[in-house]
Amino acid sequence: MSTAAAGSDVSDANEAEDRDESGTVETPPGRPCPLCERPMARRHCKYVCPEHGVVYDCSDTFW
Repeated sequence: MSTAAAGSDVSDANEAEDRDESGTVETPPGRPCPLCERPMARRHCKYVCPEHGVVYDCSDTFW
C-alpha cells in the first residue's frame, strides 16, 4: 500500500468520527465577534458576524 493511500484512509476515518448521527460534519465555532461575542463565519478572506456583517478581512491585523 502506498503512503498516499494510507493517508487517505486515516483522513476518511477521522472525518467519520467528526460526523454526528445525522451524517453531517460538525465544525467548531469561529472566532468570536469583538462586539457581541457571537461566533463569526469565515468566508474567503473575511470574518462575518451574523449580527454585524463583515468585521475583519485579510488586510486587517487582528489577534
